[in-house]
Amino acid sequence: MKNADCELCHGDGGAILWREPRLRIVAVDDPGIPAFVRVIWNLHVREMSDLAHHDAAHLLDAVLAVERALLALLQPDKINIASLGNMVPHLHWHVIPRFRADAHFPQPVWGARQREPDPSLLARQRAALPQLPAALASALRGAEG
Repeated sequence: MKNADCELCHGDGGAILWREPRLRIVAVDDPGIPAFVRVIWNLHVREMSDLAHHDAAHLLDAVLAVERALLALLQPDKINIASLGNMVPHLHWHVIPRFRADAHFPQPVWGARQREPDPSLLARQRAALPQLPAALASALRGAEG
């Protein structure tokens, strides 16, 4: 089921890194956070509790696989995971690698900038992006096992 007014029902929500029947994983187009990833449930659902238990577990497994892939590729200081949906009430999770040198750390990425962006940190994240689909595939296979 799709919602006529929902941007995640009618668009990918980012560059596709992984797609399967129940969900998709996308790279968010955010120049200040190049390795920002979203895990989006394909059907229009507002809340995790709207899913059957096995679907919620599958979604959470995918979120954790993204976390594992980002940790392996980038060695961030922290991973932030959030399911907000205040602006787009379609079930999706944000998975964001955080670094002490990022422009917002330790504040949320949506908060006030704490410093100027570090060009070398941004370049390192951009350079890792082409490896992310393979890292995700490996992490997702691990989640199935």
